[in-house]
This record gives sequence, structure tokens and C-alpha cells, in this order.
Amino acid sequence: MVTLLQQINDDIASLVEGVADGIVQVRDARGGAGAGTLWHSDGLVVTNAHVVGRGPFSVVLRDGRTLPARLLARDPDLDLAALSVEASGLATIEVGESRSLRPGQLVFAVGHPWGVLGAVTGGTVIGTGIAWPGIRRPKGDWIAVKVQLRPGNSGGALVDAEGRLVGVNTMVTGPEIGLAVPVHIVKEFLKGALESDRG
Repeated sequence: MVTLLQQINDDIASLVEGVADGIVQVRDARGGAGAGTLWHSDGLVVTNAHVVGRGPFSVVLRDGRTLPARLLARDPDLDLAALSVEASGLATIEVGESRSLRPGQLVFAVGHPWGVLGAVTGGTVIGTGIAWPGIRRPKGDWIAVKVQLRPGNSGGALVDAEGRLVGVNTMVTGPEIGLAVPVHIVKEFLKGALESDRG
């Protein structure tokens, strides 16, 4: 007989497995590597500005393919960047709602900490807003989470308990505290980035 705890474990594992398909590894010319989140099935990737150093860039998909990537936009103040790869039919993560997040809600961070591909860690939302002690933020909001983020998590997905993308993991501020860029800020950034690219 399957217990409630076993069912919850299985549900979370299935949720995370689906999310991991939408995470890529981003590499730059210096040999640095971070994570990226597939925003659109035609190859649009969101990551952190600090992940993309000097080009050329490449993106490693979960199936092992390595594709050259083009930098579409970069905003250091938001710590966001958009990349494009020539591909189609890629797995993406359903976009959720970051403005409705509340302290105590369960979230999961997916990325490549210390080079471990597709690793997952879980925790809870601490709070949201523009202010965070000791961190200057020129514009935009944060999501503060009690989740263990490590080098390689940057640019990866922060998802809610239903597997929906609510943020892009950005930085570690303590042993078990991390910050993410809310998905509504990502949407605004991408809107400007794509309009500029078309122009």
C-alpha cells in the first residue's frame, strides 16, 4: 500500500524531472559555466547577466547537444540576459505567477551546482520585494528563498510546488539563503530585449 508520504515523494520527483528538461548549461569563452532556463521552444534562453561573460557562447541541452548561442540582450542591473540557439521543439517550463508568492510557500531550485547537471534543492519562500539587507538593487524585485544555491545554480529555474517557473536563481546571500529574479521582471526584460532585436 502506497503511503501518503510515498505519494508526495513520487509526485515531487515527477515534477522535478519534468522541470529539468527545460534547464540548459550556458558556457562562455573563459570556460565559465552556469545554468539557463528555456523560455521558448524555438531556442530562447534566459540566464543571469553575470553568467554570460565574453563570447562566443554555447548552450548544452539536457540531451547532450551543444549549440552555439547568440546574445540577444544583457542587463547587469537586473542581472538578466537572453540568448538564442538554432533549435525547435525544445522542452520549456510553464510560466507561473511571481507576484502572488507568499512566505512559507514551497519552491525548488534547478541548476548545475558545482557542475552537477540538473541538480535540485528545495526550500521555502522567505519573502519578496525590492529591499534585502546588504544588497543594492538598482531596479526590480527579489524573491528571497531558504534554498541552498551554489555556483552553477545561477540562471536556473526557481519553480513552485506545481512545477511552474516563478523566478530565475541569481545569487547566494548566506549558507541557506538565495535570491531569484521574479518571473514578472523576466517577462518585462524579455519584452524589451525581443523588441530591440527585431529593430
